[in-house]
Amino acid sequence: MYIPTFQDMLDAHERIKPHIHRTPVLTSSYFNELTGAELFFKCENFQKAGAFKVRGASNAVFGLSDEDAAKGVCTHSSGNHALSLSYAAGRRGIPCNVVMPRTAPEAKKAAVRGYGGIITECDPSTTSREEVFAKVQAETGGDFVHPYNDPRVIAGQGTCSREFMEQVDGLDLMVAPIGGGGMISGTCLTLSHIAPEVKIIASEPEQADDAYRSFKAGHIIADDAPQTIADGLKVPLKERTWHFVSNHVSDILTASEDEIIAAMKLTWQRMKLVMEPSCAVPLATILKNKEMFAGKRVGVIVTGGNVDLDMLPWMLN
Repeated sequence: MYIPTFQDMLDAHERIKPHIHRTPVLTSSYFNELTGAELFFKCENFQKAGAFKVRGASNAVFGLSDEDAAKGVCTHSSGNHALSLSYAAGRRGIPCNVVMPRTAPEAKKAAVRGYGGIITECDPSTTSREEVFAKVQAETGGDFVHPYNDPRVIAGQGTCSREFMEQVDGLDLMVAPIGGGGMISGTCLTLSHIAPEVKIIASEPEQADDAYRSFKAGHIIADDAPQTIADGLKVPLKERTWHFVSNHVSDILTASEDEIIAAMKLTWQRMKLVMEPSCAVPLATILKNKEMFAGKRVGVIVTGGNVDLDMLPWMLN
């Protein structure tokens, strides 16, 4: 099993620079007062394709040889990786096939199609996703770019933290959501080399807390089809991401569905930041555990903003 290196991250950053934004870092006096901490929000919701995942996807696509690229790429994803890979493939002019749960947000499906991706739908479980994907890959022969358990993807996601540390000095903590663990793994990869003093906290929905339980148990525990508003965080850890989580993450915190929705709504109201539910989980856990963050300089990775505006969670209750 190949574990990506710090040099892989540096190479990835050079490779993807023409295809991504260097996203801004925003602050909020309201949230600083509310938490007693200094919060710095790295806004990957302003990223190309609306999410951090375009970093890893672009690294994978533009790292392919011409011969391999001609066969196209394929993946399975609940949304942001699918549309990010479609974006990157479109930039390179190659086909992209994606398997998506039929329950994935319509906004994300529309974005995939808009970037030229070809969607095959599956049932909303990890088992169904992987079974349908195996058939699609066999038919297309495309290069499989896993949403997170791929060294090229992890190296690409690590570029976010590199930028973050260039933009903000003296962070004590870095907080990011965890599902399959691609962003957290990239964060661990980068910070363990350039800022090992920064503690890494992962945030997860209570209703999809397999990473939290894995962390406590010391081995991977995988749920097949958890139910949570945070649709991007339903997938389980894999071997590569578990390597980084088990070696570098300081703690995993969880938030309830109501806490996630409240944090998402509050950020829209106070910062005018459009973030999707998965991306509100870090702020939800900070608000829930204020004493852990009080007096600290805290980096918060806002991972994406691809929201179905016709299905806002606070309008569904």
